[in-house]
Amino acid sequence: MESLTERLRSLDCCAVSDALDALGLKPAVEGLLPLSARRLVAGRAVTVRLDSKPPDGGSKRHLGTNAVESAGPGDVIVVAHQSRDDCAGWGGVLSTGAKLKAIDGVVIDGAARDIDEAIELDFPIYGRKPIAVTARGRVYETSFNTKINIVGVDVDPGDYVIADSSGVAFIPAARAEEVIGTAEKIARKEKLMVADLKKGLPITEIMGLDYEKMLGTQ
Repeated sequence: MESLTERLRSLDCCAVSDALDALGLKPAVEGLLPLSARRLVAGRAVTVRLDSKPPDGGSKRHLGTNAVESAGPGDVIVVAHQSRDDCAGWGGVLSTGAKLKAIDGVVIDGAARDIDEAIELDFPIYGRKPIAVTARGRVYETSFNTKINIVGVDVDPGDYVIADSSGVAFIPAARAEEVIGTAEKIARKEKLMVADLKKGLPITEIMGLDYEKMLGTQ
């Protein structure tokens, strides 16, 4: 039996966003773009929170290193960088470390740097923009694998993440089976529509047909 992560990898962000919408959950977030390798990222969230002030007692490690050390295949590092675009919250050594651990990719609500290095590594980063300015003295990791907020969406460790060139979406772990199942139905519907379009049916008819009923025969 396929795992939920494997099933998620067979979808795209648009189908997942539509499924979240249909189920009354928050759809894909806005403003996060592919910065390096343009390929789909899907997996379980390992979370990092960054802030402009260090935590009580000072910062013990370089930001992001806890996440890289603890994550592995099937994981996506999700960084709450508070939408900052004046300095990086992710960089090249972190990308190399994550690639060596077979981590699926990074989603950061903010800027990242060393993008050429990530491209050479074929390591996907989804974020707000590239920037060369260092985090040193500007950004500190204040929590790791705790609830964070990404563009208005709460993300818990272990939630599901999908990102592609259309956007980034988060699926609460408790609703993952329901959301992914709904997204699979939406994807099947769209395939039926494309198949009929290739057969020569007018697009005005295809977009108006009740394809939901057709899903029951597939």
